[in-house]
Amino acid sequence: MSRTSLASRALLVVAPWALIVALWYGVRASGLVNPALVPAPHAVFERFLSLAQDRLGMDMWMSTRRVVVGVALGVVVAVPVGFCLGWYRGLRGFIDPVINFFRALPPIALIPLVIVYFGIGELAKTVILFYASFFAAVIVMYEGIAQISPIYVRVAKTLGANDLEIFAKVIVPLTVPHILTAIRVALGVAWATLVASELIAAQQGLGALIQNASSFFQLDIVYVGIICIGLIALTMDLLLRAASRRLVAWQDRIA
Repeated sequence: MSRTSLASRALLVVAPWALIVALWYGVRASGLVNPALVPAPHAVFERFLSLAQDRLGMDMWMSTRRVVVGVALGVVVAVPVGFCLGWYRGLRGFIDPVINFFRALPPIALIPLVIVYFGIGELAKTVILFYASFFAAVIVMYEGIAQISPIYVRVAKTLGANDLEIFAKVIVPLTVPHILTAIRVALGVAWATLVASELIAAQQGLGALIQNASSFFQLDIVYVGIICIGLIALTMDLLLRAASRRLVAWQDRIA
């Protein structure tokens, strides 16, 4: 790859972030919003450096660990459930309304019940993240499985493959893209649910950091917490995209 091409790609990556920062400064300087309500980007960065020497590293680790555990458990359960729902049309018609009923319930609405049944420890936070991840992933899985063309199975049978060979060599490879997509969607939903899960008596974590800062109107810290959540989520998504490109290199893609 030439230097010009590398420079162009770097510019494409940097440009939108530079535009956001410029817009941020512009809104603050415009007078349309009280400057006290919009901390300057450099002030937020200074607060980030200050917190990085204190508690930020542990907060990021605790939140990341909670999300990873919740998503891992949610996806592990969602994959076989989604496969069964996608593969067996009768089962899908029977259980689909129940899945969509619970999927529509916001996890924050369940917090009082989660506290009653699971207490206020790490288990309660994991349950909230599991709930959010499972229903996000299961929808992706069963919609993806249901759209697999039966022609692949017919061709395999024509070539003499038995049921086990069809499952191992046809169905499983075709489900890998859907599993990876389910993980990406579940991670996004879990990070969006993180602050709600950390409402449950959390002392550490980015959600707890944001909530504590909001109580004292420390908006620069709120911004730091929000930006950290976005950066960690973005990093995870980029890693999953890289894994997807390797694991499904055989799949035709537009881009």
